[in-house]
Amino acid sequence: MSDAADGHRTLLRTCPLCEAVCGLEITLDRDDHVVGVRGDREDPFSHGFICPKGASLGHLDEDPDRLTEPMIRDRASDTWRTASWQEAFDLIAERMTELVAEHGRGTAALYLGNPNAHTVAGALYLPVLIRALSTRNLYSASTADQMPKQVASGLMFGDPLTVAVPDLDRTDYLLMLGANPLESNGSLCTAPDYPGRLRALRKRGGRFVVVDPRRTRTAKSADEHLFIRPGSDAYLLFGIVHTLFAQDLIDVRVEADGLDEVRAAAADFTPEVVADRTGVPAETVVRLARELAAAPSAAVYARIGTCTTEFGTLTQWLVDVINVLTGNLDRVGGAMFPTAAALGIVRTRAFRLGRWTSRVRELPEAMGEFPIATLADEIHTPGDGQVRALVTVAGNPVLSAPSGNRLGAALTELEFMVSVDRYLNETTRHADVILPPPRTLQSPHYDFALLQFAVHNYARYSRPLVPLGDRPSESEVIARLALALSGQQPEPGRDPLAAVDELVIAGTLHKAGLLERRSELQGATSTEQRIDMMLRLGPYGQWNPEALPTAATGFSGGMNLQVLLDNPHGVDLCPLLPDRLPHVLRTASKRVELAPPELLTDVARLRTRLTDAAPDLLLIGRRQLRSNNSWMHNISTLVGGSNTCTLLIHPDDMARLGLSDHAVVKSAAGALTVPLEPTEEIMPGVVSLPHGWGHTDSTQAVAREHAGVNANALTDDSLVDAPSGNAVFNGVPVTLTPA
Repeated sequence: MSDAADGHRTLLRTCPLCEAVCGLEITLDRDDHVVGVRGDREDPFSHGFICPKGASLGHLDEDPDRLTEPMIRDRASDTWRTASWQEAFDLIAERMTELVAEHGRGTAALYLGNPNAHTVAGALYLPVLIRALSTRNLYSASTADQMPKQVASGLMFGDPLTVAVPDLDRTDYLLMLGANPLESNGSLCTAPDYPGRLRALRKRGGRFVVVDPRRTRTAKSADEHLFIRPGSDAYLLFGIVHTLFAQDLIDVRVEADGLDEVRAAAADFTPEVVADRTGVPAETVVRLARELAAAPSAAVYARIGTCTTEFGTLTQWLVDVINVLTGNLDRVGGAMFPTAAALGIVRTRAFRLGRWTSRVRELPEAMGEFPIATLADEIHTPGDGQVRALVTVAGNPVLSAPSGNRLGAALTELEFMVSVDRYLNETTRHADVILPPPRTLQSPHYDFALLQFAVHNYARYSRPLVPLGDRPSESEVIARLALALSGQQPEPGRDPLAAVDELVIAGTLHKAGLLERRSELQGATSTEQRIDMMLRLGPYGQWNPEALPTAATGFSGGMNLQVLLDNPHGVDLCPLLPDRLPHVLRTASKRVELAPPELLTDVARLRTRLTDAAPDLLLIGRRQLRSNNSWMHNISTLVGGSNTCTLLIHPDDMARLGLSDHAVVKSAAGALTVPLEPTEEIMPGVVSLPHGWGHTDSTQAVAREHAGVNANALTDDSLVDAPSGNAVFNGVPVTLTPA
């Protein structure tokens, strides 16, 4: 921290707006207003990198349309009024007690939005909320995003959080499918300054190939870009697998089962056959296989464009099958397993998929939650277990879920709804109570989730930069909401947050046989003491007898919260470590399962689609550098330029269909009138509409002025990736007619 003569002070913090975890220097005036944001050049991971979103953090933090007090809606008049925190929690306790008495606790549902992955409150206190609701009706943005990757990892490695990431800083060859990190900043591959890392890859003589239906900013930076028909990535990867077997290019270096089953599964997917389906020439498929096998080190990485397709889980499975077959799993320069500093959930038994199914469509659960694609069904459909109450935390599923208009209509049928959210938006307008979190800078920050997927082992903790005053913290809001949903009140004179933390600390230390060391935990709050405990018990921790060395930081086996407080720019732990599989595998066999039965079953479904006629036009989504899902369109500095809601279309398709400046886009789910943006950077036969727009029912002035259209009026919630239940947003058949 530094102070200036004018009362301005510069403080350090991690950016919480996307998965890049960039270090920031934030300058505040004497009234705690943000007057400047720049990248932290001394951060050992981000090295001063910053994107437009991070530079606008101050505008988001002090958005004039942000809610600052609890809001209660009068259903009769559909009007809102402010309320005290006590009144809001009392109303929640009263209404939930009535609902549970009448319908049972299982008729409540919980939806968790993407920002929860970026907060301490989301990581540490949402489990308390889940237990308080005591329902199987759990939903999150995961099934609109990355669930295929986690299901594939769970079935192959025994733990859905054991996700292999490309060793970006040391690989010699990177094959990337359906990802655009130069605009998204990366996903399930935490890497600040992705542009710089990719430039470094090429500068050291490496090769970088992008496969995408659109020539994205990332594709333009690659050595080679290959157009591919949306949704056909699994066919391309199977063609590579087929070639590796056919040309005897297999080099498995890990203990694995299922090699023969994978060979048999790939038999029908010859390069010639998959070329017809993908649009990628057979000779190119063969060349990719040879290049991956011949490179000194290589990694295949695929992300949201491939996850959000009908065969998303098969695609993610085949990514790691290729990493195994080419000898590149768990080795330097290949696909490796990060070692985060804070002790996370330790899975003691192998991952299981589909332990129960949803009531209406009998879709399987994954990681304890149902697909967001079936939430509207559970609200709409009468019968035992019908969802009658909903809690949303930092989510706007009316814009982000498939068949968004249908879900919005379903929310009007609820008997009671509570939202923890900073905005009155398209989803929270249906709530009875809105509980706003504090300003971003009033919360502590540690990236529990994202550092599990980092391309370099690193840790950083940020204390709140601005005092809370007399309002509750975000973590306390969650803890008090959990009590209210259980029909309870906080014990007089006892901090509900501290009570939760003490239960977790005592239970964890008792299990570790270290309860007598409780008094050694440090921290200004009970939350910090929990973080201190997690660091001490973690892989580099002071209380871990097998602690990993961290020579880059000058200490060994002594990680705790004080180390992070003493290093406010962050701590460089070490590069990704090879040979981590024995430590992270949770399969029953203690071997990599290359051929999970659940996925081989889905291969049969993939095979039957080989002869399907290709639709005339397919819709895909797209990422935008100055946007993040549905919640960053109210910042004037981020709206405009390329950050607009237009339909990208190839000029040949415009001419063929007789289109001019606008068109009606129609799918099986709905229709929209959209402005057209002709470009040769998209594959003919493909159109692209960005995700998260459609702000017609929001009190956010800037977002409403630049409303755009909701792409999820076109996506169909009846279509999901079979193993994971993930929504299908890419490869949606559409027709276009003149507006």
